[in-house]
Parts: sequence; C-alpha cells; structure tokens
Amino acid sequence: MKDAPKVVVIGCGPAGLMAATVLSEAGLPVDVYDSKGSAGRKFLVAGRGGLNLTHSEDKDIFAARYGNHAQFFKKLLGVFSPDDLRSWLSDLGVETFVGTSGRVFPKDATASDILKIWLETLSRRGVAFHFRYRWQGFTQTANPLFLAEGGERREVPADSVLLALGGASWPQTGSDGSWTEILAAKDVRITPFRPANCGVEVAWSEHFKSRFSGKPLKNLLLRCGDHQATGDVTVTDHGLEGSPVYTLSAIIRDRLEKNKPVPLILDLKRDLSLKCIQEKLEQRRTKESLANFLRKALRLGGTAYSLLREFCPPEDLTNPPILASRIKSLSIPINSTRPLAEAISSAGGIAFQEVDEDLMLHKLPGVFVAGEMLDWEAPTGGYLLQGAFSTGYHAAQGILNRLNRSRT
Repeated sequence: MKDAPKVVVIGCGPAGLMAATVLSEAGLPVDVYDSKGSAGRKFLVAGRGGLNLTHSEDKDIFAARYGNHAQFFKKLLGVFSPDDLRSWLSDLGVETFVGTSGRVFPKDATASDILKIWLETLSRRGVAFHFRYRWQGFTQTANPLFLAEGGERREVPADSVLLALGGASWPQTGSDGSWTEILAAKDVRITPFRPANCGVEVAWSEHFKSRFSGKPLKNLLLRCGDHQATGDVTVTDHGLEGSPVYTLSAIIRDRLEKNKPVPLILDLKRDLSLKCIQEKLEQRRTKESLANFLRKALRLGGTAYSLLREFCPPEDLTNPPILASRIKSLSIPINSTRPLAEAISSAGGIAFQEVDEDLMLHKLPGVFVAGEMLDWEAPTGGYLLQGAFSTGYHAAQGILNRLNRSRT
C-alpha cells in the first residue's frame, strides 16, 4: 500500500463509510475526515425507531421510489443491490430479516452495534479517521483543505477525493449543507435544499392542541391528489407526523410551492365502506351521545371524534349521510411542511448533470460525490439508506476505475 494512490473521503456517514469499505478492500490507503467528533451520527439517529436498512421489493419497483432518477438508481441497484447489502452485513456478522411490510431490519443488532463493527473492520484494514476537521475547499494544487477544531489548517495530498457530506436535514448530526458555498464557487450547479419526509403544519384550535397533542390516530388512509398512504399518524402541537404523512410530504411540499391549496384527506375508517358506516350511524338512538356511539359502533375514539368536531360544522355531525362521508373523507387544511432542519431527509443538492456516470464532478476532475449531496429524494422504508449505500459504493468504484485508467 506504500506506493498506492491515496484517497480522501470527506464525510463519515453511510455513503462515506461504504466508499471507504470498497476502496480499502481494493488495497488503497484511505483517510476519512469529518467535522464532528464521531462517525455515523445520522445513521445512529435512523436507528432510534428501529433500523430500517433497505427493502425486499422487486428491483423495478424499488428503483421507481427514486422518482425522476429511477433509471439511474436502477443502474446503481444493479451494482449494489439490497441483496448485496444484506450479504455484506452478513459478512460483518450482522444478520437481517424481512418484516411483514417487506422492510429489512437487523435481527439482533442496533445501529450502534453495526457502526462499531464497521469502524473496527475499517480500522483493521488501515483506514485512518480524522475527526473535528471541517472541509474548507481545495488548495491551488487541488488538494482538500481542512480546518481543525483548534484553528489549525491542514492540506491533505490526495489522488482522488470523495465527498459524502450529506444534505441539510438534521444539521446537528453534521449534514448542515455548508459545503454548498464551496462548490457553488466552483460553478457547480446546486438545487436549493427542501424538506423531505417531514411532518406537516395544521392550525389546530387551542382546545384541540392542548388535549390531543401526542395522541395517535390509528390505521388511517391519507390522500393528497392522486397519491395515498396508509398507517398511523400522531397529532402534534404543530400538526401531523407519521409514516403516511412523510410518504405524502413531497407531494404536499410541491403543491404548496406552487401556491395550490393542499387539503390532506383522511379516511378515519378505511376498513369500512361508506355505505356500512352510514347504516351504522342511522342506528344511533336519539338519547345516546354521538361520542359514545362512535366509540362503541365504529371504534372511533376521542382523538378521531374530536378531529371530526375540529373540522366539521355542527350540523354535519347530526346528519348520518354527511357524517359518514366526513369519516371516510375528512379534509385537513395544510399550512406548510415542517422546517428542513426537522425533516428526516432533504431534496435538492448537486444536480445530476454536474456529475458523470461514475459520480465524478465534471468541473472538478478526481472529485466524486455520494449520498444526499446529490439531488435525489426517496420515501422512508429503507430507500434512503440503500440510496446512500449504493451511491457510496458506485462512487468508490468510479474512483477505482479512474485510478486504474491513470496507471495504464
């Protein structure tokens, strides 16, 4: 390795660590730099609610989750697929399983366990980690320049550089998007960051907010335009959170940006037909309170009932056909999405036209990018992590290809 080309990876998240894995396996000396004091901070955040590593669905459906970049990700998934990811984890000693939803999780390991094993494996291969070094750009000799926490500036000679600095969500983990100024100064086109997989804001009444913030709404169907998602939702002080909300958040965000009204339609009893609900409502006795009747006949609890009262005129609640339609199609006006800093992920970043098929920047030869620095987005469900892993793997292969060409 003494005379091997040297590669610097900037960013110690899943994309950067996967790139370091590929490069070190090929026998290259690799130095990994990160502005924070430890590795994989956003990876650890992803593991808080159960580490959804990838998904088991068909590759064509999987690739379609990346929207406008489906064809590019289909190619990437052909190089490093969900099965390849599971096989690599197995080699690390981490077994995985497919849940009932098709999502893939580790069997007996946490995100912290996986990260610890991964870092130890890379260290044994000679990968060197340098923490609390913030990337400052490039020197006149095209070497990466860093600013240490103590104020020292360090130029690091490198034959190739891989940037994996993340997007702009969860900035406390290190992905604060500050790198955009450096690349924009090099005329690299960058699409502004926007929140993705985020909650939405609803102007609740003070009464509803004070009583039901933190309460769940179970087994809903949500619709926005022609798109829909199912699952559980949580009422918050600001609005709504939960997996189906995150799935629809990009649609909601895009409509809001076009100044279009955005009603989020909730089906509070998706397992019952409109006709069935209306028939049940017509059986209500006059003396029985509506809240008690809905709880017993339709299993609509206090939060769902109060949500109906929040958005339905009083006269609608006493009319069985109209009330049935409200239960099946309750319109919730959305004011905005939650801020970018709170989003699970971000849209925006380096435009794909700025990189070649190996993810090297056209305007900075020898500099490759991976992960959420690129302008792509995907829903939760394993697609975000798989995208980070696959782009990191692919960019590292691009580095190897370039270095091999330079030797011949």
